[in-house]
Amino acid sequence: MVAVLPDPGGFEITSNIVIIGAGACGLVAGMAAREAAFDGATILLLERDKSPSGSTALSSGFIPAAGTKLQNEKGIEDSPERLEADIMAKAKGSAHFPLVRAVTAEIREAIDWLSSVHGLPFILIDGFLYPGHATYRMHAMPQKTGAALQAALLDAAEQCDFPIAGGHRAEILYRDGQGRITGVGVRTDTDELQMIGCDVLILACNGYGGNPDLVREHIPEMAEAHYFGHRSNQGEAVIWGQKIGARLADMSGYQGHGSVAWPHGALISWALMMEGAVLINKDAERFSNEHEGYSEQAARVIAQRGGIGYVLFDERLLGLGRGFPDFVDAEEAGAVISAETPEELAQKLKIPLSGLEDTLHHIQDCHTASSVDPFGRDFTTHPVLNAPYKAIRVTGALFHTQGGLDVDERARVLDQNGIPLPNLLAAGGAARGVSGPDVSGYLSGNGLLTAVALGRIAGRQAGRMLEAGE
Repeated sequence: MVAVLPDPGGFEITSNIVIIGAGACGLVAGMAAREAAFDGATILLLERDKSPSGSTALSSGFIPAAGTKLQNEKGIEDSPERLEADIMAKAKGSAHFPLVRAVTAEIREAIDWLSSVHGLPFILIDGFLYPGHATYRMHAMPQKTGAALQAALLDAAEQCDFPIAGGHRAEILYRDGQGRITGVGVRTDTDELQMIGCDVLILACNGYGGNPDLVREHIPEMAEAHYFGHRSNQGEAVIWGQKIGARLADMSGYQGHGSVAWPHGALISWALMMEGAVLINKDAERFSNEHEGYSEQAARVIAQRGGIGYVLFDERLLGLGRGFPDFVDAEEAGAVISAETPEELAQKLKIPLSGLEDTLHHIQDCHTASSVDPFGRDFTTHPVLNAPYKAIRVTGALFHTQGGLDVDERARVLDQNGIPLPNLLAAGGAARGVSGPDVSGYLSGNGLLTAVALGRIAGRQAGRMLEAGE
């Protein structure tokens, strides 16, 4: 049950700040709130799963940030304004600019803060550029996985003196006559309903990708797509928001991915595509510019016959892929198909040899600049594919939604008139993102960017609201 009910007049437990969701967003919000709130303020983080993981653990774990100390140490010149420009360019100007400006300024400080204050051992991914980014700015844990990022954030949060209650699923928001959220109703893992009072509530419970009805309503082209996110992302924030008169924004925006190994379910890094691999369909034909971005490729792959494509690469790129744990998992599961010749590859993939030869010849011609790619890709900057060939059968998938509650640059949830609702904040997947209303607006890393940056903003704002008695 997802409901909004009148204030019950009393609660079994109270906490000054309650945060719903213990992914990257909620954990960062809790750490920031701990710093910003007055001494003795209580913070409680509620998590549906017994062991917090969520979308963060399923992600690549790469966070884009510009102007960080790590970039400076490597001699990389970058700035929040440059990241801001890249985000707006990818979204073709449709992203909400005040929010873009707020998170791009915040993320630089957030990465340095997580590193210097909380001990997260960030590295900078500098072996390749993700599509749409002007320079190397992806920050990650040394393991290069979302699970490692989640574990590091959880460990840091556990040192910050606030409880993280796993196995507590928030179902009800309690609201008084003035529109303030006075508490939440939480279903425990023993099926008991606990009523927890609060002064400020932060919604960090991600999006609605695991709710087929909401996906069908807002993203119909992905209604039948494989969902690669966390099943707990049921859209509670959106449902609560609608019930209390909050404004929704960019609900048709989402992050897809065009190269999920199928049926193995492992993510194949888009780094392969950026360094020379191509996507072909069952007719052995390319069907898009692979350098435009992996998000918009999801629907394009699904539109192919059988909803299937093949990542075509070679021995050189196999070495690159093996630097990513998800790729290693896919290879160990037998996802990588090897062939010494085009004839052998066509036979193994059950695709027409003539079509495959035409595609390989076309790539060669584009590489030497004797032909121009009709999709607009530049093949001259990387080595051409050579035998022996490799291929992975892939499909498109929905990763997470980018629309949600409309918020201002202080993470305050807005009503239908753009006025902040009292004592309610939202961040991460619960709030609108910075990708605009279309899948093509998703710039690599936008999800974790807003989870961490807006989560920190929300935590600080909650502390200030307590101080001010708001």
